Amino acid sequence: MTIDVATVRKVARLARIAEPEEKLEQLARELNGIMSWIEQLNEVDTDGVEPMTSAVHMPAPMRDDVVTEGGDPQVVLSNSPKRAGNFFVVPKVVE
Repeated sequence: MTIDVATVRKVARLARIAEPEEKLEQLARELNGIMSWIEQLNEVDTDGVEPMTSAVHMPAPMRDDVVTEGGDPQVVLSNSPKRAGNFFVVPKVVE
């Protein structure tokens, strides 16, 4: 699969990334290099290889699923930079 400048321009527009026209050719070459590396990885025989979540096999530590009252709100909120009553105040992240 080859990626041309028109494809890079379209993907940049869809991702809302402003790239100058003179950099599009270089980006196309870099993306083509990445795609050829991925094609090389597809040639590796992985039949019989179990998927890994870690380099070292360790079971996830489990704890009892116990319902609690949630603790004392004063203790829970003691390190909070801002609070309103018994709630955390966080900055607005959606415009």
